[in-house]
Amino acid sequence: MHQLVSWGAAGAMVFGGVVPYIPQYRDIRRTQNAEGFSTYVCLVLLVANILRILFWFGRRFESPLLWQSIIMIITMLLMLKLCTEVRVSNELNIKRRSFAAADSKDEEIKAPPKRSYLDFDLNYFWHWSKFTDYVQCVLTFTGVTGYITYLWLDSSLFVETLGFLAVFTEAMLGVPQLYRNYQNRSTEGM
Repeated sequence: MHQLVSWGAAGAMVFGGVVPYIPQYRDIRRTQNAEGFSTYVCLVLLVANILRILFWFGRRFESPLLWQSIIMIITMLLMLKLCTEVRVSNELNIKRRSFAAADSKDEEIKAPPKRSYLDFDLNYFWHWSKFTDYVQCVLTFTGVTGYITYLWLDSSLFVETLGFLAVFTEAMLGVPQLYRNYQNRSTEGM
């Protein structure tokens, strides 16, 4: 019985963070409207959970928390994919922006511009029209922070700072949604 309760608690820990996003996902899919949801929430959770996974390499913690981070990263990527698809399908003359775009002009075009990977306009950061651009950004962040972590893994100060940044970033989770609600003057769609 004790083992069953332990597994149940571990399962709740692993999947508990995802539960609030299930109705959000279903609502966005049903209404085909993602305006009430801030994709910066996905950014915050992706960064926080990537940092938490990297922290695990320096200071091992319980495996359900590690699995929780992996599941949350998958969930946020699914949310981003849905929001990107909905936003692009709802805009007729979309001003396409991608992670690789460096063009500062606001010209309307039908296809994403062919740009180099490192050319991107910071004014349109995290407002891209292709899901692959989000994946590229997440992979770049993971690669760079993973390499830095690898180099500094022996420094307890670095590892503890990494853990602090993971927790602090996750603590800031409400800020993007609060700002989106303020902009919309509504909590509809949240």
